[in-house]
Amino acid sequence: MPEQPSPPLRVDQDGHVRTWTIDLPEQRNPITGQEVIAALEDAVEQANADAQDGSLRAVILTGAGSAFSAGGDVKAMRDKQPPFGGPVSGSREGYRRGVQRIPAAMARLDVPVIAAVNGPAVGAGCDLALMCDLRVASTTAFFAESFVQLGIIPGDGGAWLLTRLVGPARAAEMALTGDRVDAATAREWGLVNAVAEPEELLGAARALADRVAKNPPYAVRMAKALLRDAPEVPLRASLETAAAMQAVAHTTTDHEEAVAALLEKRSGRYSGS
Repeated sequence: MPEQPSPPLRVDQDGHVRTWTIDLPEQRNPITGQEVIAALEDAVEQANADAQDGSLRAVILTGAGSAFSAGGDVKAMRDKQPPFGGPVSGSREGYRRGVQRIPAAMARLDVPVIAAVNGPAVGAGCDLALMCDLRVASTTAFFAESFVQLGIIPGDGGAWLLTRLVGPARAAEMALTGDRVDAATAREWGLVNAVAEPEELLGAARALADRVAKNPPYAVRMAKALLRDAPEVPLRASLETAAAMQAVAHTTTDHEEAVAALLEKRSGRYSGS
């Protein structure tokens, strides 16, 4: 029988933390192919299912090899392969049914996700890092919202994401020049939370994931939901949602355990309930 191709997304779990690795290193981990898109969607749905009992509490997303993700497949653009060619209406629908499924899926992910940016994060690869809740970058990493250098624009939500993360002036600088932003500058701009040496990157990302995962998982998921929606809703609506969530949080076993652990000066033991 012919050898089956390896899946484009490798999934590993250690304790309460799961690692997703885009595993196309020879192509520098492009994410616009249907196989990668579908794999990320499936990974999100499985993560949400596994989060319900608290067994999964955080995700790390990284790339195999020397790049985090080169984003789109430039050769496919040259060859006018869908969604990069054909009639305008077909290309537009191709984006909707293609790469735009990734930000939609990432927005559905209930547990926090940390990007471990091990190398270049370019174009849609830069935007994939922006879709994560937290980012740790290698000193060898750089970020480039480079679409204009190819005569195109951020087609996967990058303009929306970048503006909310670094503000309109820096977002404009990145999107209108397409220039690279190195890891140190990205840290200064608030694009990443931390920078680590290459050999220490996954350890730093795991340490951050563990700091998240040690907390009551239901409360973490609700806090993430509040943060995710905050830029889009008025204060009054956010307060109403917070009141409803807080009322539920007070009924959980993990809340009672967290209070007891604090008063008894010990670490909490959380069941996800």
